Amino acid sequence: MRKQQNFQWDTISLGTCYYPEHWDRSLWEADLARMKAAGIETIRIGEFAWSKVEPREGEFTYEFFDEFLETVSATDMKVIFGTPTATPPAWLTEKYPEVLNCRMDGVKFRHGMRRHYNYNSPVYQELSARIVEKFAGHYAAHPSVVGWQIDNEINCEVDVFYSESDTIAFRRYLRDKYGTLESLNRELGLIFWNQEYTCWDEIYVPRTTIHDSSNPHLTLEYYRFVSESAVAFCKMQSDIIRKYKKPGDFITTNGMFGHLDNHRMMDEALDVYTYDSYPNFAYCLSEDPVHNSGLNDRKWSNHLSRVRSVCPHFGIMEQQSGANGWNTRMEAPAPKPGQMTLWAMQSIAHGADYISFFRWRTCTVGTEIYWHGILDYDNRDNRKLKEVRDLHEMLGSIRNLSGAGYRASFGVLEDYDNLWDADVDVWHRRVEKASKKEIFAASQLSHTPMDYVLLTDSTEYEELKGYPVLFYPHGLILTEQRASLLRIYVEKGGCLIIGARTGQKEEHGRCVMMPMPGALAELSGTSVEEFTFVGALDGTVCMDWNGEKLDTGIFNDILAAKSEDVKVLAHFASNYYEGKPALTERLVGAGRVLHLGGTFTRETVCALLRYLGILKPYGAQLKLPEECELCVREKDGKQYFFVLNYSSGEQEIQVEREMKDLFSGEKMYGIVRLAGYQVLCLETAL
Repeated sequence: MRKQQNFQWDTISLGTCYYPEHWDRSLWEADLARMKAAGIETIRIGEFAWSKVEPREGEFTYEFFDEFLETVSATDMKVIFGTPTATPPAWLTEKYPEVLNCRMDGVKFRHGMRRHYNYNSPVYQELSARIVEKFAGHYAAHPSVVGWQIDNEINCEVDVFYSESDTIAFRRYLRDKYGTLESLNRELGLIFWNQEYTCWDEIYVPRTTIHDSSNPHLTLEYYRFVSESAVAFCKMQSDIIRKYKKPGDFITTNGMFGHLDNHRMMDEALDVYTYDSYPNFAYCLSEDPVHNSGLNDRKWSNHLSRVRSVCPHFGIMEQQSGANGWNTRMEAPAPKPGQMTLWAMQSIAHGADYISFFRWRTCTVGTEIYWHGILDYDNRDNRKLKEVRDLHEMLGSIRNLSGAGYRASFGVLEDYDNLWDADVDVWHRRVEKASKKEIFAASQLSHTPMDYVLLTDSTEYEELKGYPVLFYPHGLILTEQRASLLRIYVEKGGCLIIGARTGQKEEHGRCVMMPMPGALAELSGTSVEEFTFVGALDGTVCMDWNGEKLDTGIFNDILAAKSEDVKVLAHFASNYYEGKPALTERLVGAGRVLHLGGTFTRETVCALLRYLGILKPYGAQLKLPEECELCVREKDGKQYFFVLNYSSGEQEIQVEREMKDLFSGEKMYGIVRLAGYQVLCLETAL
C-alpha cells in the first residue's frame, strides 16, 4: 500500500519561476510588485545557483540570497527554494572530473550544459550533501520560504549513466541483489552468446557494442539500478532538508522522466509532487501536428494522468507561458491567445492545485533565450501578463476546489518493470506505444475519463477496487503476486481487460516456457496458440464482433478457449487465422476477464467500454464534441465538470440539466457555445 502524500495546498494559487541572479538588483522590487499585481503569490528560486553560495570550494557566502530574501520580505510573496545540484560549478567539475556523466563509449559530458553529473560519484554525493546542508541550514528558517525543490527535473536530458562511478556502484548493486555470480549468470540468462561472468570486476554498465545491443536482462536490471541511484540521491537531499525546514513547509521535486520510479521517490523522499507541463511541445517545428494523433496538446492530459497516479493532489512547477526552445533545438511558435490559460486550466482540471508559470521574464543570455516567459526581453506589459491577471480572476471562483478528487471511469494498469522492459525490447515498445496512445485517444474523444494505476508486488486490492474496469494492455512481465492480486480484483467484481503478449516474461525479462497469458491463464481460461505482427502486406486485420468489424491493431495473438465457461465474443475476420478467437470473456466470481488477441485501437476500446456499460458516463449531463475534453473533479458532495475547448474555433455543447458556470456565474442549460480555447467549470450536486 502506498503512503499518503504529506502536503496539500489549501487553495488553488499561482506562482512563477524567478532567477534573481539573472537580473540587476534594480529590477527585483519592481518585478515582485508586478507579480503581486497579477495575482502571483509564490516564486521558485535557486535551483541553478550553486556558485552564489559556494563560489569556490569550501568558501561559503550567503549575501546574495540574503539580500534577495530581504526584498521579498517587504512583500507577502512566498518562496520555494531549489537545491542547486543540477548544475555543479566549473571549479567542481574541473577539479573532480569523476563527477561527470559519460556517453556509452566513455567520453565525459563536460561543463557547459546542465545535468552533466552522475549520482554515484562519492565526491559528488559528498559535495552535494554539503551544499544542500548549507542552503537549508541558512535559508530554511526564513519566514518567506515555504517549500523546497530537490535538484531540477531528475533524469531529464539523460536517463542513462555510464561513468566509472556508475560501474562500481552497479557491481555493488548486483552483488547485493544476486549474492553470487552463479546466481547472476543464471537469473539474467548470461549463458547466451557466452556472456557469463567469472569475476565481479568483469561487469560494467552497458558499453558500446555492435548495434549498441547488450544482454536485455542485464540492461533491464541496469535501468532498475539507475532508478535506485536517482531515488537515493533525492532522498539524501530530502533527509538533510528535513533537519532544518519549518513545520508545514514541503519538499518536492519537478518533472517526470525515464528510468525513474517516481512513485517510490514520492513515497520515500517527497511531501508533494510537482510536474513541468509544456503542451506547446506538440507544435514544435520538428513535430507534425496535422498527422499526429489529432490530440496534439491534449497529449499532456495523458502525462497529467500519470502525474496524478504518483500524487493525486499535485502542483505544476513549470507551466507553459510562452514559446519553448533553446538556441540548439526545440523551435516552436508562440502559444495563441487563450492557450496559456487553456493549458493552465488543463493542469487544474486534472488535479493540480498550484500553477507556477515558467518563467517570469525571458532570459537575455544563455541556452534558454528562446524559452519564453510571461514577459519578453523588453519587459513591457503584454497579452501573456494580461492572461495571468485574467486567470487569477477566474481562479477566484474555484480557489476552494483544491483537494478535489479526479473522477475516472476506468483505469489503465502500469508497472515500471514493463515500462523499462519496453525500453529494452523493441517488440514490446511497439505494441505498448500503440495501445497506450489509442486507449488515451478513446478516453478523450468519447469523454470517458481515465486514470493510470500503479501495479507492484505490494499493491493492495483497496487501491484497485474503485475502478469497475482496468486495462492491462501488454503485461509482458507478469509476477505471481500481481496475478494473484488481479484474481482478487476480478473475483470481487472488477473487470480486467488484457491484450496481446500478456505473461510472456518473468521479472528478469526472460521468456517463460508456458503458454501465454502465463500466470493469468488460469484466470482468463485462455491460451495463445500462435502470435504475429500484422505485416504491411496483411492490410488491416479485423475481428468480427456481432457483425461489427474492429481493427485488432499491429500485433495479433491467436486465442484458444481452454475452459468451458469461456465465451468467444469475436473472431478474426482475415489473415491465415481467419475464424480463430480474437476476443474472449470469462466470468469469475463477481467479475470478468476479457482477453483481446491484439493491440488496442480507439474503436475497439470504445466498443469494449460500450459493452461494459461505462462509455460516455456523463452523457446524461453533457453532450460534447470531440474537440473538447471533459474532466471531472469532486469535493464535498459536489461535482465539477471542466470542459476545455482545444480548437481555435467555436464549439457547441449541450448542457442537459441546469448547472452553474463558476467562471461567469451564469446558469447554463441547453446549447452553449464555447469560444476557441475557452474553458468552462460547471458545478452540480452529486
